[in-house]
Amino acid sequence: MSSSSSGSSIPAPDAVQVLVTSLADDSSTVRGASMASLKEIASLNPLLVLDCCYTVSRGGRRRFGNMAGVFQVMAFSVRALEKKDVDATFMGKLAKIATAEIISSKELNADWQRQASGLLVSIGSHLPDLMMEEIFLHLSGPGSAAPAMVQILADFASADALQFTPRLKDVLSRVLPILGNVRDIHRPIFANAFKCWSQAVWMYTTDLVSDSPLDGDVMSFLNSAFELLLRVWATSRDHKVRVSSVEALGQMVGLITRTQLKSALPRLIPTILELYKKDHNVALLATCSLYNLLNASLLSESGPPLLEFEDLAIVLSTLLPVICITSENKESSDMSVGLKTYNEVQRCFLTVGFIYPEDLFTFLLNKCKLKEEPLTFGSLCVLKHLLPRLSEAWHLKRPLLVEAVRSLLDEQNLGVRKALSELIVVMASHCYLIGSSGEMFVEYLVRHCAISDTDIDEKAKKGPFNPTALRAVCEKGLLLLTVTIPEMEYILWPFLLKMIVPRRYTGAVATICRCISELCRRRSTANSMLSECKARSDIPSPEEIFTRLVVLLHNPLAREQLATQILTVLGYLSPLFPKNIDLFWQDEIPKMKAYVFDTEDLKLDPSYQETWDAMIINFLAESLDVIQDADWIICLGNSFAKQYILYTSDDEHAALLHRCLGILLQKVNDRAYVRDKIDWMYKQADISNSANRLGLAKAMGLVAASHLDTVLEKLKEILDNVGQSIFQRILSFFYDSYKTEDSDDIHAALALMYGYAAKYAPSSVIEARIDALVGTNMLARLLHVRQQAAKQAVITAIDLLGRAVISASESGSSFPLKRRDQLLDYILTLMGRDENEGFAESSLELLHTQVLALNACTTLVSVEPKLTVETRNRVMKATLGFFALPNDPADVINPLIDNLVTLLCAILLTSGEDGRSRAEQLLHLLRQLDQYVSSPIDYQRKRGCVAVHEMLLKFRKLCVSGYCPLGCSGNCPHRKPVDRNLQGNFSSLPSTFLLPSRESLCLGDRVITYLPRCADTNSEVRKVSPQILDQLFSISLTLPKTVVSSALDTEDSYKALSSLEDVIAMLRSDASIDPSEVFNRIVSSVSVLLSEDELVAALQGCTSAICDKIRQSAEGAIQAVTEFVSKRGSQLSENDISRTTQSLLSAAVHITDKHLRSEALGAISALAESTQSSIVFNEVLATAGRDIVTKDITRMRGGWPMQDAFYAFSQHAELSVLFLEHLISVLNQNSLVKGDAHKGENSSSAGETQIEEDILQAAIFALTAFFRGGGKVGKRAVEQSYSSVVAALTLQLGSCHGLASSGQQDPLRVLLTSFQTFCDCVGDLEMGKILARDGEQREKEKWVELIGDIAGCISIKRPKEVRNICMILTKSLNRSERFQREAAAAALSEFVRYSGDFNSLLEQMVESLCRHVSDDSPTVRRLCLRGLVQIPSACMNQYTTQVLSVILALLDDLDESVQLTAVSCLLTVTESAPNDAVEPFLMNLSVRLRNLQVSMNSKMRANAFAAFGALSNYAIGEHREAFVEQVHSTLPRLVVHLHDDDPGVRQACRGAFKRIAPLMDMECPPSLFESRSFSSDHRSGYEDFVRDLARHFVQQSVRVDTYLASTIQAFDTPWPVIQANAIHFATTMLSLSEDQHIISLYYPQVFGVLVSKMGRSTDAVVRASCSSALGLLLKSTKSTSWRISRLDRTDSGRKTTDPESVKK
Repeated sequence: MSSSSSGSSIPAPDAVQVLVTSLADDSSTVRGASMASLKEIASLNPLLVLDCCYTVSRGGRRRFGNMAGVFQVMAFSVRALEKKDVDATFMGKLAKIATAEIISSKELNADWQRQASGLLVSIGSHLPDLMMEEIFLHLSGPGSAAPAMVQILADFASADALQFTPRLKDVLSRVLPILGNVRDIHRPIFANAFKCWSQAVWMYTTDLVSDSPLDGDVMSFLNSAFELLLRVWATSRDHKVRVSSVEALGQMVGLITRTQLKSALPRLIPTILELYKKDHNVALLATCSLYNLLNASLLSESGPPLLEFEDLAIVLSTLLPVICITSENKESSDMSVGLKTYNEVQRCFLTVGFIYPEDLFTFLLNKCKLKEEPLTFGSLCVLKHLLPRLSEAWHLKRPLLVEAVRSLLDEQNLGVRKALSELIVVMASHCYLIGSSGEMFVEYLVRHCAISDTDIDEKAKKGPFNPTALRAVCEKGLLLLTVTIPEMEYILWPFLLKMIVPRRYTGAVATICRCISELCRRRSTANSMLSECKARSDIPSPEEIFTRLVVLLHNPLAREQLATQILTVLGYLSPLFPKNIDLFWQDEIPKMKAYVFDTEDLKLDPSYQETWDAMIINFLAESLDVIQDADWIICLGNSFAKQYILYTSDDEHAALLHRCLGILLQKVNDRAYVRDKIDWMYKQADISNSANRLGLAKAMGLVAASHLDTVLEKLKEILDNVGQSIFQRILSFFYDSYKTEDSDDIHAALALMYGYAAKYAPSSVIEARIDALVGTNMLARLLHVRQQAAKQAVITAIDLLGRAVISASESGSSFPLKRRDQLLDYILTLMGRDENEGFAESSLELLHTQVLALNACTTLVSVEPKLTVETRNRVMKATLGFFALPNDPADVINPLIDNLVTLLCAILLTSGEDGRSRAEQLLHLLRQLDQYVSSPIDYQRKRGCVAVHEMLLKFRKLCVSGYCPLGCSGNCPHRKPVDRNLQGNFSSLPSTFLLPSRESLCLGDRVITYLPRCADTNSEVRKVSPQILDQLFSISLTLPKTVVSSALDTEDSYKALSSLEDVIAMLRSDASIDPSEVFNRIVSSVSVLLSEDELVAALQGCTSAICDKIRQSAEGAIQAVTEFVSKRGSQLSENDISRTTQSLLSAAVHITDKHLRSEALGAISALAESTQSSIVFNEVLATAGRDIVTKDITRMRGGWPMQDAFYAFSQHAELSVLFLEHLISVLNQNSLVKGDAHKGENSSSAGETQIEEDILQAAIFALTAFFRGGGKVGKRAVEQSYSSVVAALTLQLGSCHGLASSGQQDPLRVLLTSFQTFCDCVGDLEMGKILARDGEQREKEKWVELIGDIAGCISIKRPKEVRNICMILTKSLNRSERFQREAAAAALSEFVRYSGDFNSLLEQMVESLCRHVSDDSPTVRRLCLRGLVQIPSACMNQYTTQVLSVILALLDDLDESVQLTAVSCLLTVTESAPNDAVEPFLMNLSVRLRNLQVSMNSKMRANAFAAFGALSNYAIGEHREAFVEQVHSTLPRLVVHLHDDDPGVRQACRGAFKRIAPLMDMECPPSLFESRSFSSDHRSGYEDFVRDLARHFVQQSVRVDTYLASTIQAFDTPWPVIQANAIHFATTMLSLSEDQHIISLYYPQVFGVLVSKMGRSTDAVVRASCSSALGLLLKSTKSTSWRISRLDRTDSGRKTTDPESVKK
């Protein structure tokens, strides 16, 4: 637009004033929008914004609440000013306002003050002198103003150093006079200002290559200020003043004269150093200042250093502790600050070192000699830092440094040791380590590499430094010395060999070995290695090195891959050992390294340590065999013996040392030497430790392999010497002074040594020794131990004795173990459990003891002679209860249970003399386990089933091929075959007496016990239980048959058994197989495998199985019984049927779970179907009748069993027919609400009424039961009367809902129950979900939708039933009861959709629906209309005109719900209606829809917009032009509702917009509707779309004025967001329009409205939109005249350079 007319017509000043006023709005959104608009306007007309801000700012904070926002806008506007627009007078006024506000409060850091300061700084960027003059006016004013002014000057200096620095003189000339009167609280501000000014000077001199701005006056001012800060402020009592002063002085030292600096040093240096004493938190600030001071004093180009080194001593002494402090804080939150401080301190020392290197060196060494921890640590850190940088200057000082470091080697402080270690590494890199001193420093590093984890745990809390870091530094340093410094090789080799053996270096062996390996790898020949080792007497011998390294191999998971490093170094050191060992190690060492390579994988093996120790012993034994040098082996044995002192408190390594010495003694033939060494071994052993004790015992066993008698003599000697008299042991019960722990340890060690001696001793000589040991009752002396560890040792020894007997038997030297039963008694006694003690109360150690005891019992049971009955029972009684132990701890309980199962199997295998006795023993064991097999606890069932299966496996092997006492499979030397021609009395008996009979296994009882476990919830139990059945039947088929069992078909039995084994194979291979399918196959097989007697026994014993505590198992038992009676019921006698029925009824009564009871009753139904059903049916029905009369069946625990019986009966054809005839009759003859019933034909006259009531009640329950459990037969019966049932239920549903609305809920609940069960019966799950969801809803809309949903389900699932149902419901529309009419209309409105195939019926339905759209019920009216629009599309064309006339009439209905339905139906019709049908109604419909688009109902608005868009498809005929006019009238409303509060309205408007776009007289590109902003729900996206749309309107449409007029009308809509949308749309079109008529007509109007709404609107979204709109209009590129507009000078109070620009 032109600037002359439109610009002058724009009330820009008024708009800007409103925006400025809005800066104080309560809403942050409005404030933000106003701020954004003002900044945009300020970039175009900063003067106008400044005028308006100036106007509101004159009242100050008292009149305007957001002065911070005003000052921020003013600052932005001032920065946006061009040079020509800068008015000094006006800037002065702004400056005065800002300063006035600043000085109006005593606050110094408020938000508004900071923004005011920003305004002054912005003014200073244009007019620095004006700004400074304004500030200078207040510098000498009140005391509270000066600090604020100085702070502004500081900010200006930081922001614009180039303009500030030339004016520094003026600043200083005004600030210096008032410095003396500044209060302490304000001094930090002034000091900070001097810092900023000094920094500005440095920046100025750096950026400009010109003369220095520091003339004589400035230097004089700076010197004066410097003196004041130094002499007065820096000594203030206020800490903040001191800190800020020192910071400022640190920046000023480079600006003052050298003379003044020199004179100030004596005072300045102590002042800075004083900060370190008072507050370490300001160390960084003080150090930076100190560095600037040192740099200015020492490195100046204009003269010599101003400080002598003696003057610097106090400075350096102060800085050294700072290093320690910052190092301590490296792990805290201020780590970065500490690191910066550390670096600044090092810079200070380096600065001094450049000038005084020798003096500094001497100073640092002297500080080290003081051995004060902070000073020593700091000196070492400085030496480490400066040594590479001052290496030339300090080259001749090497001896002094070495001597100083040597003096610190005994320092205990962790920090000092860490710094010293780092310094040693730096010294080594500069060739400071030579000769003996070098070895001493290397030993220091090794010593700290040996810090153990135990030491770390103990020392970590004693200081700020972490011992782990110290160890890591030393390890890394030692490796660096080895790898990177070639000169160190001559010091490290062979010195490092000396570090291997001493105990104090144990923790460093891995690092030492790694270094030695690296040295050996680089050395040329092995001969030089050997000669160098022999040349030094202090190097340990090869035997000592070897024995030390072999024992240290013990832990494969040790830190730093110790085992791998040792094996590697052994390979490199092989030249030190006998020559023939090299080849063997080359082959063996890689294997051992491979085993320990992956430590994570190694941890997965629970026995990795035992395996690794065995590998070490085998490695040593084979090495000794390869060497074959008796003298060297003797020397090696002596080395092993000497090194016991290295492991006095390390029992794990001591145990391995025992075994190493034991395997070595096994290779020695000198008996005296052996006896001496085992004496020494026992003397050095700590038998109180279990690991040490076990190692000693294994060592004795290894020696016994070659020197059995020598070992036994030693053990006999120990046994004779322990507890010289029994009297001493008795005293232990009365006197605490005598303890039995020592004797327990000795007895435990003795027991283990006896056991391992027996284990390793030769089989040929062991019998006599064991007989002597057991026969003399020597072991009884070991039973008086009390500690669990000692008991475990004794039990292990007895177990080893038994295994020795078994081993001898395997070697062909079998003999019975004397007093075996007595040994078993010993073990049971040592188990330590009282008979009255609960198993769950066992302690962890006791559990370990019991694990070993069960294992030992198994071993003793498995040896000859056979177990006696008494001993066997005693063992079982003592151990069987372990099955009830809880699962935790699993690592102990699992082995215990495994050992218990193994023990039971061993008892079974070694018990009995013939088949019968073994079968009896098996049944006895199995029945003992039944309590665990049927336990409600998962792990007990699993344990019981596993035990049963294992025993059956052993029993089967026993029956088929004999047995092995150890449970071996296949051929083994100790297997004992079944001999059917036994000696004695059995020789003449038939085989039947030698093997158990089938009947002796009691298969019926066993099968019904284990069969439920096949359906168990535990997958492991489900896998094991079929295997139990398989073993039972496999055994039974191999046993002799009696006359009764011989009737079984052998071929069928084997087929069934094969099928069962197939199932087992599937379970093993595929865990995901369906459990129900598996169980079915198992039951099918079992039903074939059982004989008649076994079947009867199983059925009669089914009560406990059906009542199983595991639900799935109980269901499985019921399923099995059902299949048994279904397949083999004909084989049952009347007595069997009677007793079976009693069992099933008994189970059903006791079952409280409804589902299980139903299953049990289903089994009764199956029994009735397969046998004599009338008896079962009559009994159940009679019981049901009595229960109804005599019991409250609704409160029976577990539900009413007879109702559950109805479910079971309805699953059979005969039962279904009996019930259906009666129930259909009751349903047809009686109303559900009234509860009428027919008379029974066989009832007496006196009881007819009562019987009818009872029958009616029973019929209701039976009807529900029939629908719920009818199955296929019941469903077929329902199909016969489906239409009448659905129609009646639907109508009654309406009536019952009518009753429910008045408070009568019972009829509705009864009907819903029947309806729900009906859905279940016919299999319509969707209908059932609908009823469950909305059935009891009282709201009319809910139950109407419910009936419609039900009709829809029926139409989809059963289309053939629709015709009959519709015929019934169409007639029902004429009923007098309103609720039934509504129900009929609701159903018909849905059924009509599926009536396209019934032309005559459809015509009747349409006629009836059209007739009832005038019903007095609004619900009926709208439902009839909804039904009309749902006529099938194939038939809709012939009824479209009729339907549209109904819609048009109902659009004016008085009921809003009917109107809403009419609009929705119109949408539906317009989707497929032909043009000729809609066109006559087009205009009437569009007019009515426009009226509904402003409805307060959001759904109505959404549907009205959507329907209007749909009508656009029919604007193709003679009514097109008229409809297009309607479109243009509706378009603005459509645009503003695109961002409606309701998401549905937004979506409808988007769809309508796309549809009507082709009808508009412009082209809208597709990208406009495909953009993200069009579909965005965010306001920013909507505004972007409106901006693009307005651009198209302005460029292409001639109706912009019409759109604007309609949009402006929307400014007064009742929805705030629509008002905001209209404001944005209108202002966007105005900002883009170039039409002068539109601009002149609407700009003033819109501006007036916007300004008015800004002041009176209560909605923040409207105010925010107005703010943005005003900015949008004012920044328009076409309205340019306002950009020079100014406020009236009477308002602004100032003159203007362009009078024409002032708005009159």
